[in-house]
Amino acid sequence: MKLITVYQYDAFSTEPNKGNPAGVVLSGDELTESEMQEIAYKVGFNETAFPIKSNAADLGIRFFTPGHETDLCGHATMATVYALKSRGLLGDKTEITIETKAGILPIKIISSVESQIQITMQQASPKFKEFNGSKEELAKSIGLKETDFHPDLPIVYGSTGSWTLLIPINQLDAFQKMKPNNKQFPEILKEMPKSSVHPFCLETYDYNADMHARHFSSPYSGTTEDAVTGTASGVMGAFYAKYIKNKSKESLTLIVEQGHEIEKDGRVVVQVTKTNESYSVQITGNAVYVREFQVLLDNEEFLSKNNHQL
Repeated sequence: MKLITVYQYDAFSTEPNKGNPAGVVLSGDELTESEMQEIAYKVGFNETAFPIKSNAADLGIRFFTPGHETDLCGHATMATVYALKSRGLLGDKTEITIETKAGILPIKIISSVESQIQITMQQASPKFKEFNGSKEELAKSIGLKETDFHPDLPIVYGSTGSWTLLIPINQLDAFQKMKPNNKQFPEILKEMPKSSVHPFCLETYDYNADMHARHFSSPYSGTTEDAVTGTASGVMGAFYAKYIKNKSKESLTLIVEQGHEIEKDGRVVVQVTKTNESYSVQITGNAVYVREFQVLLDNEEFLSKNNHQL
């Protein structure tokens, strides 16, 4: 048994207990994969991040939900880079690269005179795949009717590092009615049963925002809803460029709002630039330190209780 210190940072907000909480464990190089999974399970946040040494980039980051490891997580990246920068562990660097299971990605760090740290993260090239499942069953699984879906925009799987099902919604008031039954998702998402579900619309609470969203987790992740999602916001921006402004070759800068319905509202700035074959997607956000706490590791008991085969 050993005690592990976990730092909580809330990403995409400068106000504690708003935005999206992430655990950051700075002793990643001293932990096994199964220990990382146990920590994430016991922490219970949508993601816990473990910065580690990398031979290919300035640092590596591994991301774990309470249920499994994920390739990339935007809000946990923001939290981790903010933690390292604010603790002086990145020195005076303003540009770094991070190695993730979604590839090696560049990060830019801007520190303002107000001591605010803005972090810009390059995401993986966007990918889209067709959804061929039942729209009626999909609507029921999030507490809506099929008529709540936007009639002119497609429902597609999208990824800039992590797959989610993008669901365009007609009106903002539908988001208050949403009640996800996450356990139903794998049967409905036959093409990609481990995908999360990301309804969004073009109506917003904030006049300055461009898109509003909620994010419902895959049941395999061990959580229900993600407050403010970086990777999903990035692929939303790519969706906007591809399906809504598909004739525009200009760069788009979009503000995505999320989390209002669970009182965790935050903002993600998404920049999308058309390239020869696809789109380049960057997200910009910030984070705030909330607290530190400790987790007691008992890996054998954890593996036995949870039947993890790591």
